[in-house]
Amino acid sequence: MEYGFVVLGIVALLFLSMYGYSYISVAQEKAKMMKERQMRKEKEELRRERRLRHQAVIDEKVNKIAKRSEEIQRELKLLKEMKENQKVS
Repeated sequence: MEYGFVVLGIVALLFLSMYGYSYISVAQEKAKMMKERQMRKEKEELRRERRLRHQAVIDEKVNKIAKRSEEIQRELKLLKEMKENQKVS
């Protein structure tokens, strides 16, 4: 009976160590999943920023083209008016 508590303590320690061992693998898996999720978020954020920069470049080019088109239209209008003025004279 003297060693009953010792044996009981050893058995309890055995069960606790088995539980701890199994929990460690679960905790490692959770940490791995969190790390992967964080990396996916970072990649998505970089992709979004890259798209925004690309869209800004496209918008700038479209604005330049629109301004140039307006300028050409004005010049054509002026030329047309000059031509009409020459016909009248």
